[in-house]
Amino acid sequence: MKVLILQGSPRANGSTAWMAEQCKKAAEAAGHDVTLVNVARKKIAGCLACEYCHGKGNGACIQKDDMQELYPLMAEADALVLAAPIYYFTLAAQLQAPIQRMYCVNKPAKVQKMALLMSSYSPGVYTGAMAEYHDICNYWGVEDCGIVTAKNDEQKTDETRQKIADLVAKF
Repeated sequence: MKVLILQGSPRANGSTAWMAEQCKKAAEAAGHDVTLVNVARKKIAGCLACEYCHGKGNGACIQKDDMQELYPLMAEADALVLAAPIYYFTLAAQLQAPIQRMYCVNKPAKVQKMALLMSSYSPGVYTGAMAEYHDICNYWGVEDCGIVTAKNDEQKTDETRQKIADLVAKF
């Protein structure tokens, strides 16, 4: 199975990056072909709502930025993992842009399974992001393999690593 992990934290050594790396290691150990992309280091603009993609563009976005690297990865992925820091009750903007730019293709062609990894320094801030994630799963018609959250005292722990491994076992 081809697994694509989109890691949305600008902090290279932060908790979200650690969670994404643990997911990658667990998926590779299970025999999956894994690509991990730090979208926070990419130049990806938000959707312009110009509708070029649904007209002259025939499914291609008019914007030519680093999202061009993600479209083929998204098209070939069987499983998609979103790894997001929660700064203010929703997925970080760095992850929002690539999700919203999928508008031009409607949904990834092969994705059958999704998972969500979230970290925050505060408990109780995940509900908005969870709702958004579930909406995406429902709209795309994909299996929700689960969500792992890690608040401040749960970050970079063996317990969180195990929860991620358990989630990956559902791929």
